[in-house]
Amino acid sequence: MMKKTLLITAFLLGYFSFAQKAKAYDSPNYSINVPEGWKATNDNDIVNIFPSNEIGAITISEYHDLNLPKEEVKKFILSLYKSTDEESKIKSGKGKKGYMEYFYEYFDEHEKLFWITKVYQKDKNLFLISINCGQKYWNGNYMNLFNETFNSFKIK
Repeated sequence: MMKKTLLITAFLLGYFSFAQKAKAYDSPNYSINVPEGWKATNDNDIVNIFPSNEIGAITISEYHDLNLPKEEVKKFILSLYKSTDEESKIKSGKGKKGYMEYFYEYFDEHEKLFWITKVYQKDKNLFLISINCGQKYWNGNYMNLFNETFNSFKIK
């Protein structure tokens, strides 16, 4: 019994010592956790978060007073990537705080980039958050860090 307890304790200590630390990036309308060592830039209210080797990025755009009917959001998402996918490939549903959430995964064969996009829409407010990452890096630790950061996005 003592050996099991010691083994479990050692495992947990090892896990937490390798866990990535993050700091919050706060805007007036949302927050997101940025992994330690990553950069965050704000260019005309388009935020980019990326590792120092720039193998990919998370991009956040917000739009207010945007008159985009819910029926057109899926077309809008597909047009961002010039995708020929069917609208049914985009998952949608009611989210937190009354926002409709849309989720889309796309692989750009030409550029060899993975794209993952979430759109949050409520009334005339829309948040667009996407990951783009080179195919050869989309595995292991980078995939986990991008997904953890992406999923830490919270609307205030």
